Amino acid sequence: MRRFVDREGRAWDVLAGRASWGVTCALFIAAGHEAQVRQATMMPESVEAAQRELDDLDESALAALLESSTPQTLE
Repeated sequence: MRRFVDREGRAWDVLAGRASWGVTCALFIAAGHEAQVRQATMMPESVEAAQRELDDLDESALAALLESSTPQTLE
């Protein structure tokens, strides 16, 4: 897991996960009191490779990935 600050100054934790049909994704979890989760599809074939890719991204690239993500429910 990695923490970064978006362009609006909000802190997010991001980690690699697996979505339906085995697709890898980036899961963005808002830090603090707001329970907000967002998800962006990634191309690596394994969660480990996706996490390495996330670890290598700079803050600007993480912010762009967050902006392209979709909201997820916590149900």
